[in-house]
Amino acid sequence: MSEYIVRFNVQQRIEHLVTMVVFALLCFTGLPQKFYTTGWAHVLVDVFGGIDNTRAIHRFCGVVLALSTVVHFAMALNTIVGKRTRLSMVPSKQDFTDAIGTLRYYLGVADKAPPFDRYDYRMKFEYWGLVAGNIIMVLTGFVLYFPTLAARVVPGEIIPAAKVAHSNEGLMAFLVITIWHIYNAHLNPDVFPFDTSIFTGKISRERMLHEHPLELARMEGKSLADLGHGHGHGHADAGKMG
Repeated sequence: MSEYIVRFNVQQRIEHLVTMVVFALLCFTGLPQKFYTTGWAHVLVDVFGGIDNTRAIHRFCGVVLALSTVVHFAMALNTIVGKRTRLSMVPSKQDFTDAIGTLRYYLGVADKAPPFDRYDYRMKFEYWGLVAGNIIMVLTGFVLYFPTLAARVVPGEIIPAAKVAHSNEGLMAFLVITIWHIYNAHLNPDVFPFDTSIFTGKISRERMLHEHPLELARMEGKSLADLGHGHGHGHADAGKMG
């Protein structure tokens, strides 16, 4: 039987579940408003009980997204100040080195891919992309939610600009999640048909050795040689700061 290691705590799993549900609802209620001339958009709007209900659900989820983002960073900052965690999601020079090393491995120039720690450069790219996207969506969303109030404090041209930014960023986020994240986190050949670690919180030691050998070595107080780490590379499973 495989030995399992706790990779995500309860807080991280709940955060991911909330983000996943809220993001799905934002897409299902937002994209039909962007593509309102299509037949499928009308079908989705009807599913949610009409355009007024669709907009209400979208705005409610937007507020939840904003609050969850604030809570996420507040808890992360509290953990960092208390020195209870490493700055594992902060990009470093090593990430650029790892990216080049991975490319060399994929091209057959290198014999093996670089070993990764808790989060590799792909996870960090996706995470900070999500953070930037959230900030854009929340700010532009509130401008569109309260246009009259916004017009009192910012130039009026900001409102139509916010509409364009909100709409296009929403579409880009949808494409990134459905094409990049879902494949890498759940459909990757290493974990096909589904990676359950973000839901169960656990990952097998074999996967840790394959995908996050540096973290495993630190946890067990060993070197990579002691672990017997060989060829292979990790994939971008879902994760947040921690």
